[in-house]
Amino acid sequence: MCGIVGYIGTENNAKEVIIEGLKRLEYRGYDSAGIALYRDGKIETRKHVGEISNLEKIIGDPEFESTIGIGHTRWATHGAPSDINAHPHSNSDNTITVVHNGIIENYVELREWLIDEYGIKFKSDTDTEVIAHLIGIYYDGDLHKAVNRAVEQMRGAYAIGVVAAGEPDRLVAVRKDAPLVAGIGEGCNFIASDIPALLKYVRKIYLIENNETVVLTKDDIKIYDENQKVVKREVFHVTWDADAAEKGGYDHFMMKEIHEQPKGLYETLMRRLNDDNTIKLDGITMTKADIESFNKVYIVACGTAYHAGLVGKAAIEKMARIPVEVDIASEFRYRDPFVDDKTLFIAISQSGETLDTLAALREAKRKGARILSVVNVVGSSVARESDDVFYTWAGPEIAVASTKAYTTQLMCMYLIALYMGHTKGVIDQDYYNRFIEELKQIPDKLEELLKKEKDVEAIARKYCRKEQVFFIGRGVDSGVSYEGSLKLKEISYINSFAIAAGELKHGTIALIEEGTLVFALATQDFLFEKMLSNIQEIKARGANVVGIAKEGNREIEKQSSEVIYIPSCMDEVTPLLSVVPLQLFAYYVAKFRGCNIDKPKNLAKSVTVE
Repeated sequence: MCGIVGYIGTENNAKEVIIEGLKRLEYRGYDSAGIALYRDGKIETRKHVGEISNLEKIIGDPEFESTIGIGHTRWATHGAPSDINAHPHSNSDNTITVVHNGIIENYVELREWLIDEYGIKFKSDTDTEVIAHLIGIYYDGDLHKAVNRAVEQMRGAYAIGVVAAGEPDRLVAVRKDAPLVAGIGEGCNFIASDIPALLKYVRKIYLIENNETVVLTKDDIKIYDENQKVVKREVFHVTWDADAAEKGGYDHFMMKEIHEQPKGLYETLMRRLNDDNTIKLDGITMTKADIESFNKVYIVACGTAYHAGLVGKAAIEKMARIPVEVDIASEFRYRDPFVDDKTLFIAISQSGETLDTLAALREAKRKGARILSVVNVVGSSVARESDDVFYTWAGPEIAVASTKAYTTQLMCMYLIALYMGHTKGVIDQDYYNRFIEELKQIPDKLEELLKKEKDVEAIARKYCRKEQVFFIGRGVDSGVSYEGSLKLKEISYINSFAIAAGELKHGTIALIEEGTLVFALATQDFLFEKMLSNIQEIKARGANVVGIAKEGNREIEKQSSEVIYIPSCMDEVTPLLSVVPLQLFAYYVAKFRGCNIDKPKNLAKSVTVE
């Protein structure tokens, strides 16, 4: 989950470009950062534990400039965060320097071989230093060839950038199961882990595919396949507004992204509707015969995307009447799942680079399933390896805690479920029309809900010192409860716990005592009375209850300490609204507790290692 940046050009601005890029990638990892520049016939490296600001303090020397360099922001997988373990890493005589995102699975074996055969002494505890030494022993003046000889011995998932003291006019990069893009400039070229790192400088991008090598000079970018044959690649033109990667006046990216949800939902929905309200799946051809051939649907994802899948399951089963199983990607392929050519496999991923989701996708594809992915990043690995892709239109999401990606994923799942059910003939036209109209109203209703932000802030201020919080709900509310709990724990570090409300009496209610804080989601009309009973049970044990219900269901006030009302809507679409107060609550609790909201400890935006 590290971030890498590389630059080669005609001007001595490599340091400036790389630092700017690393700041845009700091959401990928921030336990240390480093930079290496070619200067006066050698490669000079500076690195420091902690955030990029720590690195900036030690590279202020105006003479520390170059026309070529690489940089790195780290999230540790091998070796504790420290100056020594920070990237870049070099070989013994500092002639080869490497930055690396990913993991080398056989690094212990390679390390022992390098020690035994070449007497190499390692300085760090990282798997990355192995790469530098490996390239070093093969280097004979041709960096491209040496890198590829080293790669032949490496197992794992990685993207690497390499510079050599003997070749100040070339930068080489390789991608295997970890994200990598190349930026096309004028008199300069770039590599990075993600497009936002380059937005200040270029809009023309090459999306690097798996097992490809990239060789950059100041005037040219050549892409080679795994057989070292030159690949012709179409240029991807980035259309994002550069301001989309900035905070836009908000204190944190997370709050900015919470407020961007109405726009993201509008874009995700309206781009998919024809004038007659029929759904267009962006070139996905899924006929009635195709849908009727599916005897099972798997929705596979991690974290927040998994929670979106729980709501997606309810929607597809209700509308398409096909059994759906939601699985955690890291578990899916290790249990030999029942997948065949009659299976629809839906992968959900914000980044499209989550390695566990990719591995599950590949296993399902190997077994013959049709792969449909729901992703936010155009050209990402999940997207490229799927049969069909349905993009969310959330725009770049920078905060580690996902918000707008979740709600736009929900919108995509509703559209997929509606399309399948309507095409199959399971739902009638009246239900279809009513559902579409409900979805159309969601962006405006969400704008109204966001006007209650101060009310949620007050509740957060009141309860911000609680060290344990419970979230309960029934039906789709239980899925939203999991997401609310995750948001709170990941940015405030409070021990939060979500459970289906009907399960309380099967053990968890033993933890409810005087002053326990419980969020009770009661947005489902047909389950409202049962939720009131659950609330009464926990209220009787002294809990402080924050109820979330639709406007008009005022009976909940009798049993709750506070109530947050969402606009009235169909039961099925309440998750698009009910999650937002939970996002706001988590944000303000973390703010009042002094937490690093956009970059919570031990977490990174894109999980690219297993």
